[in-house]
Amino acid sequence: MDTERDEPLTPAGRLFLRPEMNQVINCAMAGENPIDVNAVRAVICNSMMIKHPRFSSLMVRDSHGREHWRKTTVDVDRHIIVRHEPVAEVNNDDDAAVNDYLADLAVSSPLSTEKPLWEVHLLMAHKCAVLRLHHALGDGISLMSLLLTCCGRAGDADHLPLIKSLASSSSSSSSNRANRREGIALMLLKVVWFTLVYIVEFVMRCLWMRDEKTAVSGGAGVELWPRKLATARFCLDDMKTVKRAVTDATINDVLFGVISSGLSRYLDIRSPNAIQEGLQMTGVAMVNLRPHGLQDLSELMKSNSPTRWGNKFGMLLLPVHYHRSHSDPLQYVKRAKAMIDRKKLSLEAHFSYGIGNFVMSCFGSKFASLLNYRIVSNTTFTISNVVGPGEKVTLAGNPVNYMRVNSTSLPHAITMHMMSYAGRADMQILVAKDIIPDPQVLAKCFEDALLEMKVAAKAAMKT
Repeated sequence: MDTERDEPLTPAGRLFLRPEMNQVINCAMAGENPIDVNAVRAVICNSMMIKHPRFSSLMVRDSHGREHWRKTTVDVDRHIIVRHEPVAEVNNDDDAAVNDYLADLAVSSPLSTEKPLWEVHLLMAHKCAVLRLHHALGDGISLMSLLLTCCGRAGDADHLPLIKSLASSSSSSSSNRANRREGIALMLLKVVWFTLVYIVEFVMRCLWMRDEKTAVSGGAGVELWPRKLATARFCLDDMKTVKRAVTDATINDVLFGVISSGLSRYLDIRSPNAIQEGLQMTGVAMVNLRPHGLQDLSELMKSNSPTRWGNKFGMLLLPVHYHRSHSDPLQYVKRAKAMIDRKKLSLEAHFSYGIGNFVMSCFGSKFASLLNYRIVSNTTFTISNVVGPGEKVTLAGNPVNYMRVNSTSLPHAITMHMMSYAGRADMQILVAKDIIPDPQVLAKCFEDALLEMKVAAKAAMKT
């Protein structure tokens, strides 16, 4: 009877369980007030989380080694881990202590398969809760939508946070204008051309092509190296100011402009006059393939919904380039926008999603994991951007000061995860500390890049 009700994992879920790519998402939520353990436990017990089929199932393997979900009874106390003592002594700096704790989790703490693949760590001395979720449970959109069902609105904790449609109106209007300006035939020709070009590059990355080595390069085996974690703090209004100064730009265009400028600044510090102008550093980005962003959980749970629960994303290779400082910081954003616009015209993300499912189905998770591992080993960094609540929320009645996300380490020496929350956008920068010993300097390079762009944007809009 157990076999009849067992549900097989999706291809993406099986990939994330491979030892080479075993991915756990860590979401840190810092409260204004001390944590009430009993209140947090009550919220979890009464939430949709433990009723959700993924969060109330064990991951089991059958006699052929295939992974399945098996329904079980959830013992909430086994999932709540309370740490009363400070997790690190960093000059009474709670943020730094939590980051050190998260950095250790990223490389040395897999989730036990003897219980459903999630945990809540309560760091009492730092007033911080860390929700640990295995990526096999779902992607960022699915997990964030579920997490918000455990939260309340600030000032009205009895009601769930509002979930707004987050489809990019800027991107949509840009596409519409482009369609009006150009003939359909030319547009289709561009789609076919860019798709072919990027698919060829994708295949070459799987086989042999790799980025030139720099002071921030990782490689095979680096996922096992000790980690450090730093936070780059951005103001969303600053990013929007820069976005308005560049025609038809989006927040993602600004983000990649900031990354290009910030990495260039950091390489100037670490390798002055040693980097060739225009050197390419390729990022791996996971792109949501749903038609919208955050969704109501009921919509995600519909079996016939195009936005249904699970891992629904494709992989994009997004290059940025080293450039020495020049008079117009907005050039970084303009170059990033041109690159991303070409990517939007291609079907690269859909191709990577489809080919991933095909390889998993025909050749198994081991071979698919090897290809994925090679792509990551042959590129320079990982980047993700998750849209969080636009308003302040509470957890068990405790107002949340920040929400930050990072994941298990990869062969990259740098992985970056940005998450917006209540007008802020914090980017967690996880680094291999033997390659990048000073991630706080790198974070400052990103922050300074955005501030310089904001000044240039204000000046440009005045003229």
